[in-house]
Amino acid sequence: MDIEELIGTLDLGAKTRLLTGTDMWSLPALPRIGLGPLVMSDGPIGVRGERWSPGDPSIALPSPTALAATWDVELVRRAGRLLAQEARRKGVHVLLAPTLNLHRSPLGGRHFECFSEDPYLTGEIGAAYVEGVQGGGVAATPKHFVANDFETDRFTVNVTVGEGTLREVYLAPFERVVRAGAWALMSAYNAVNGTTMTEHRALQRDLLKDEWGFDGLVVSDWTAARSTEATADGGLDVAMPGPYGPWGAKLEAAVRDGRVAEEVVDDQVRRVLRLALRVGALRPDPGSPATLASTPGPASDPDPGPASASDPGPDPDPDPDPDPGPGTGLKVAPRTDGDVPIDGVALAREVAARSFTLLRNEGGLLPLEGVRSVALIGPAAAQPRIMGGGSAQVYPDRIVSPLEGLRGRGDVEVRHAPGTDPRVRLAPLAVPCRAVFLDAEGGLLGEHPLADAEARWVGRLPADVDADRLGAVEIRCTYTPEVTGSHVFSLAGAGAFAVRIGDEVIFDGFVTSPGGDPATAFLAPPEHRLTAALTSGVPVELRVRHLTAASGGMAFVSFSLGHAAPSPGDDATIAEAVATAAGADVAIVVVCTTPEVESEGFDRTDLALPGRQDELIARVARANPRTVVVVNAGSPVLMPWLEHVPAVLLTWFPGQEAGAALADVLFGDAEPGGRLPTTWPLRESDVPVLDVTPSDGEVAYREGLLIGYRAWERAGRVPAFWFGHGLGYTTWSYDSVAVTGTTVTVAVTNTGGRPGREIVQFYLAPPEQDPTRPARILAGFSAVDAAPGQTVITTVYLPERAFQVWTERGWRTVPGEHTVEVGRGVADPRLSATVTVTG
Repeated sequence: MDIEELIGTLDLGAKTRLLTGTDMWSLPALPRIGLGPLVMSDGPIGVRGERWSPGDPSIALPSPTALAATWDVELVRRAGRLLAQEARRKGVHVLLAPTLNLHRSPLGGRHFECFSEDPYLTGEIGAAYVEGVQGGGVAATPKHFVANDFETDRFTVNVTVGEGTLREVYLAPFERVVRAGAWALMSAYNAVNGTTMTEHRALQRDLLKDEWGFDGLVVSDWTAARSTEATADGGLDVAMPGPYGPWGAKLEAAVRDGRVAEEVVDDQVRRVLRLALRVGALRPDPGSPATLASTPGPASDPDPGPASASDPGPDPDPDPDPDPGPGTGLKVAPRTDGDVPIDGVALAREVAARSFTLLRNEGGLLPLEGVRSVALIGPAAAQPRIMGGGSAQVYPDRIVSPLEGLRGRGDVEVRHAPGTDPRVRLAPLAVPCRAVFLDAEGGLLGEHPLADAEARWVGRLPADVDADRLGAVEIRCTYTPEVTGSHVFSLAGAGAFAVRIGDEVIFDGFVTSPGGDPATAFLAPPEHRLTAALTSGVPVELRVRHLTAASGGMAFVSFSLGHAAPSPGDDATIAEAVATAAGADVAIVVVCTTPEVESEGFDRTDLALPGRQDELIARVARANPRTVVVVNAGSPVLMPWLEHVPAVLLTWFPGQEAGAALADVLFGDAEPGGRLPTTWPLRESDVPVLDVTPSDGEVAYREGLLIGYRAWERAGRVPAFWFGHGLGYTTWSYDSVAVTGTTVTVAVTNTGGRPGREIVQFYLAPPEQDPTRPARILAGFSAVDAAPGQTVITTVYLPERAFQVWTERGWRTVPGEHTVEVGRGVADPRLSATVTVTG
């Protein structure tokens, strides 16, 4: 039985039930037609699964911006295949990633979760990510469609943008991933030109589905669907989460009343079933009769058939058949990883090293040679920031810090001093804990181990906990202080809490979350600080009780007990770090942004490193002229000390293998392979496009096509580091360039003394310059490897769209002689040639 026959046997109630969640993360099952639950999961760098908690660990790859910094589509495909493997392990069918929004402004709070400031690089990296994930039998969901390039007032803001800018810049990456065969797409919270995206018929239905031929489904961002008829007619296919919201029974009633055509619902169901077939969640039995009419009941309820209550969930290893049978009209991507599992730890380490971007290396300080002692300084040396906050966050089962990575080499003495702590919020107490689930009377429902004093579940609780009886969750642990004195604890969470240290209750009250963004309230809840006098070596029992309840089987638990031991203060710790650096062969200062600076739910207020980290770098550099600064951040930061340090290495948010990869790169076991996917400013005032704050509920993209390096060039401003910049450990000559049609072939030679990798970049300039348009655009790139003295020839095919502009009549090819520049970055061209095209 094909999809059309299945749709014909469903009544309206059954159809509308398939279009909204049965819970936080899944669409309901219809077991009688062979449809299991369709499970979705956040996870651009790892797969959370339905239980987002430390007890269900995930591989944590480097941040999406780090993926783009590799400029390596095959490596990104491999990362995608690893994520598909993780998704299948966790019973996930749909991965809610990648994020294709652009680095319009470096103040964007979710900058780290996006790939690049350039639409072409974003599209190519995004397409490789989609191909990798879907090659593993799991749907990718590029997001957030469209113009969701900042966080402030994201639920209500209206973005005004011209159609040409939309087409050439912000829609371009989405068009590329649709051509790559994306099976799903996520609609954004914001409005575009006055229409909320989940209701935007012109963009979701007319352009995406009709013009581009997208045959996948469009799912709302969580709670972004706020109407019934307008979202259904506007091209949305699935409203998440459920079962409550504007669809379900309300959508069924709208169809019965004639406010929404049933053909619209049929198309939505068709897309859900098509996706389910592709990922292996739909396996109809053609030999069994289809009795598919719904039974009476609320339209938002899941299918009430006998198998639904006890259905074990999605197949943990869906294996879609490349040929799903006659009549389906589907092309299902075959699994490309075969039966050979991917080593997630090894790949995370490889991706990190490939993404590390060497910005400065005066005197060839790196790689380190003949070094006997290293002063490892900085707040992120022992506690690295490996990922950004929000829906990108996962819980790996191991994290290798820079301190562990360097000490793990065994051939160099590593002296450590933190120097300063820039964090505004306290980190969760780093001792093993238990989460204890209680009913309303205090009876035990279950226990769950925690790696530290943080409890977090979104959606489902652990399988052995009866969510319907939940009355409270407690964190319990034993802490033995190393220092006598006044210890600071922080309760981070919203709601009713009681905190007990030993026999004393030091807090019993209610904590209120300010602001209107529920994601911020959940992911960055308010912090209430407490103090307690503790004695070194004397263990104390700690308990934090949070009164809460599940709703419809869904739980929202997010709280932690932070801790800071007595400290002599930054003045003393910075002085200690300077003294440590002065006595070592080389000083390595690892600095970072903090969760209060880079996260989902809010934008940055400036580009400075938080706290006194700039001062720390400057003072260490004065004490030791052989200083390497390692910048652990997902987006640009200012570097007022830049000219005073010989080496600067950007490690982004490097994932769980951060320290191992850092040791590899610093000591030359691996080359830093990264190139900047976004321009880094010298001064905040130089940034051509900076503002992310709505005015009267609106952000106007007045800059048009000119964002990123395009805007910098037109403004005549010089940044600290241009788009595409990055150094390696060898040197290269660009020898020759040849053009045939729109195909460009380049010969490059490794002129250094060690093997290396080069990212050959191709920029295209139009025949005539227009100040409202980019002077040049990235039109191709190629990663090449060569041994010392080896010459490598690489060829790229410049895409047709690189020669086109959007007009009132649609796409138009610009005729004439276009100049292609080949080089090591947008500001470092080495060769040029002419490409002639006709209109």
